[in-house]
Formats: sequence, C-alpha cells, structure tokens
Amino acid sequence: MKNKHIKIYRKALCFAESFFCAKIQLYKKEGIMKNILVTGGAGFIGSHLCEKLLEQGNHILCLDNFFTGSRKNVEHLMDNREFELIRHDIIEPIILEVDQIYNLACPASPIHYQHNAIKTIKTNVLGVTNMLDLADETKSRILQASTSEVYGDPIVHPQKESYWGNVNPIGIRSCYDEGKRVAEALMMDYHRQHNVDIRIIRIFNTYGPRMAQNDGRVVSNFIIQALKNEDITIYGDGSQTRSFCYVDDLVRGMITLMNTEDFMGPVNVGNDGEYTILELAKMIIELANSKSKIVFKPLPSDDPTQRRPDLTLAKEKLGYEPTIHVRDGLMKTIEYFEKVI
Repeated sequence: MKNKHIKIYRKALCFAESFFCAKIQLYKKEGIMKNILVTGGAGFIGSHLCEKLLEQGNHILCLDNFFTGSRKNVEHLMDNREFELIRHDIIEPIILEVDQIYNLACPASPIHYQHNAIKTIKTNVLGVTNMLDLADETKSRILQASTSEVYGDPIVHPQKESYWGNVNPIGIRSCYDEGKRVAEALMMDYHRQHNVDIRIIRIFNTYGPRMAQNDGRVVSNFIIQALKNEDITIYGDGSQTRSFCYVDDLVRGMITLMNTEDFMGPVNVGNDGEYTILELAKMIIELANSKSKIVFKPLPSDDPTQRRPDLTLAKEKLGYEPTIHVRDGLMKTIEYFEKVI
C-alpha cells in the first residue's frame, strides 16, 4: 500500500513538473516570459536591473558571490516566485538554462577592484569566458557590462565608440581597465568564431540608491560626508570632469540594447552632462543642506582628467536619451543615504 502511494505521488509530481515546464515553454514561445541570468545581480546596478526585468514579467536568476554585492539589495525581491538568488563566482563554470545573460559581475570601484587586482582581472577573463561558453551552449544572447574605463585617460573628448583609448597597461587600475578591454575582445572573438549573439555596453559614471557606502565612488563619498557635515575630500584640484547617469536611465539603456536586433555595440550609455568634481561637491553640499567644507588631497595615479560620453550612436541605434537631471537624481540618492547611514 505504501509503495502504491509513493508511485501515485511520483506520477503527480512528474505531471506537475511537466505541466510547469510546458507552461514556461509556452510563455517563452509567446514572448511573455524569458529566463534571464543577471550576474552581479545583488550589486548596485544589478539589483535595479533585476527589479525592472521582474516588472516586465521575466524569470530572473540573480547570481552573485557577494564580494561587493549585498543580499539587502535584493531582499525585497525574495518573495517573488520568479526570482532566484544563487551564490556563485563566475570564475567557476556553471550550467543553467537561460534565454539572456546580463554579465555585470565585477567590482566597479577603484577601492574594490584594486583590493584584489588578480581576482578582478580573472573575473574579466575567466569569468567572461565562462559566461560566453554558457551563452554558446544555451544559444542565449549575452550583454557584457563594459565601461568608460576602456578609454583610460582620454585624449579625445567627448569619447566616441571608435576611440581606442589611452590606458596604462601596467598601472594600478589596469586590472579593471585592461580586464574590461579583454572582456570586449573575448565577446567579439566568440561572436566571430562561434556566432554567439552578443551585446556590449560601455557604462559611464552611474549613481543612485543602493550604492555601497564604502566603495569610494565620488557621489557616494560626497553625499555621506555632506550628510555627516564632515569635510568633503577632493583629490586633485577638482577641475577633472565626469558625467553622471542616474541608475534608472542606465538600466533602461541596458534593456533596450539587449532587445534591439541587428546591433551589438559597443555603445556608450550614460549622461552627457559634464561637471567638474568641484561643481559636484558644491551641488551636493547645497542639496543636502550641509555645513561641510571642501578639502583637497593629491590626485591618485592614472585618474582620468576628463570623462564624457558621446551619445550619438546610442541615440541613433537605441533611441536613448537620459531623462533624469543630475540635481533630481542626486536628491533621490541623498534621500536614500539619509535612511541608511
């Protein structure tokens, strides 16, 4: 009698699994649901991307080794049945069934990527190779999160995708700069040699809620110092420039690129408004109603003096335009940090 019940249970379980798999396949066929892997999905940008992809009705596999990512960034998604969190390092291969891969896994701030430079470059070489192998095996489309750092300290301004960059291959930042350049080369070689369906996005400075407090990025550093009424530290004389993109604009650009046919990039995505670091510091002091004073320290090695994207290609191919002004985005980010520090 016991064996009979076990057989009935197994049949029911197999039927349920078959029904669920058939339903998933139907959803995929009709374009309603995709099985999407987001590596680095518990990070600052990755968590916002997971959130948006879930809103669009997809099943999300969020993969992270939690070196810089945090469970707190995605804990509000954990009750969603279409969200799975996987602890894994892409330096090691993994087998998953996916339709699309967003590869964001890599420390992105100088403090974090220089903390273990060898690990950083392995992530950009071994990790990207593993993700490309997975894309090749599953015949899925893969988007590589590259960076404006591939341009190094640019002598062309603003930076177009056709510019090959000015990078120090043996400098303290090369684990990230050159790592991302190799990652782009691997993407192109897998496309040419194995016909892997690729997308390459070059991300410029991005900010917003869920930035890590200790990552050393200029926006989070200045906001935290301003909210604590501490001295705001500027490295150099503050004349170096950056362009700051609010995370929602970036995520929209990433998803648009992933789902655009017949265009693989590379393509710049960011905000082409340009500000000196000194202007940014003064703006944050004003918006935060801070009593902070500005102090100056020596500029780190290989720090770019200018950084601004030429968005002509993004506008032409993706219809992309940044929509959130830096002051509005900074206020949202300040309001976030007021709650967490």
